[in-house]
Amino acid sequence: MTESTATSPARGLATPDGNTAVEVTGTGTRPSIISDATNRHGAVPVQTRNARFTSADVADFPEVTGREANWKLTPVDRIRDLLDGPLDGSAYSVVAQPSDGVDVRWVPRTDPRIGLAGIPEDKASANAWSSFGTALAITLSGEEHTELVVGRSEFGTLPRAAHTLLEAKPFSDSLVVLDNTGSAALVENLEILVRDGARLTLVTVQDFAEDARYVASHFAQVGRDATFKHVVVSLGGSVVRVNPSVTLADTGADGELLGVYFSDAGQHLEQQVFLFHKAANTRGRVNYKGALQGAGARTVWIGDVLIGPEASGTDSYEQNRNLVLSDGTRADSIPNLEIETGDILGAGHASATGRFDDEQLFYLQSRGIPEEEARRLVVRGFLIDIIQRIGSAALEERLTAAIEAELARDDR
Repeated sequence: MTESTATSPARGLATPDGNTAVEVTGTGTRPSIISDATNRHGAVPVQTRNARFTSADVADFPEVTGREANWKLTPVDRIRDLLDGPLDGSAYSVVAQPSDGVDVRWVPRTDPRIGLAGIPEDKASANAWSSFGTALAITLSGEEHTELVVGRSEFGTLPRAAHTLLEAKPFSDSLVVLDNTGSAALVENLEILVRDGARLTLVTVQDFAEDARYVASHFAQVGRDATFKHVVVSLGGSVVRVNPSVTLADTGADGELLGVYFSDAGQHLEQQVFLFHKAANTRGRVNYKGALQGAGARTVWIGDVLIGPEASGTDSYEQNRNLVLSDGTRADSIPNLEIETGDILGAGHASATGRFDDEQLFYLQSRGIPEEEARRLVVRGFLIDIIQRIGSAALEERLTAAIEAELARDDR
């Protein structure tokens, strides 16, 4: 694999043509290019990732052209109706088995918790926010470890908006799986509130039908001494774009952002990740891994980490790895790092994209393992590292089987 790493801060400088130049201080083999997102009038580049324009009103955003920093790697024409077209914001079918310490219900737009975790910073998210009628609210309060699986498979094929609110009460301990399957043309906002001392693992599984289109923005606020593990698993769907934005908002907050994805022929899987160290003595880890096979398979990963001026004692690292299994694929991997304080424990980022390790294949084949089986073992070992961190044996078994099924497809 070809790898780039950097530990130096970098800041974007506006140029007369409206693009962004890069000024780098310190050392590093790859400078970190700060977002060149524009304000809502498209005139002035925004130099700090946390300073993007936000609004819950879709009318406040201009038309998406596909040239914007946060859309230029997305197949905008394939999701145009989700960006600015009418969306059905009514309730949909949900399958869940609430238990002690778990409450699942529909709540009105006026619920006081809505809007606390974050506000849309792109038009698709704002369109969903403007369109939803009721929100699916999941409240977790039990201090004993609880697991909840929420099955969602009946979104339909017409454009739809969804809003999901997930609140982990102080000192609760929970694992929640949002299991997305079937057909969909869906734009969703997911708000996550991890209160002080809570422990929450959230896994979103995108195992949609082949024709599905899904655009999601996740907003999370993590409180004092709280621990939040956010896992994105993207396997199915035509276009799947999941953008998590996690703020470590109070002292001692811990955020682990994990992702695993497998793109087949013609499939576009995208993640734009933002981790904001806002408070002091916070810890963050971002680790995404993906595989690609088949003509036109495409993945996009953009990782932004911001260490704010009050975030002394921060310990942060992000990385992305992509394994290319055939010709005709494309993987974009862009790690960004902004540091606004000099008092940190450590921060860095890394990115690598490449083909099979010939030495690994040779080792396995030299012990009598056929080439195709050796390839499967290497890929499974590459991706299973993320899956095993979820903490649910049943889900890990299912996802491992799903990856085996992907590898068995003849898309090469």
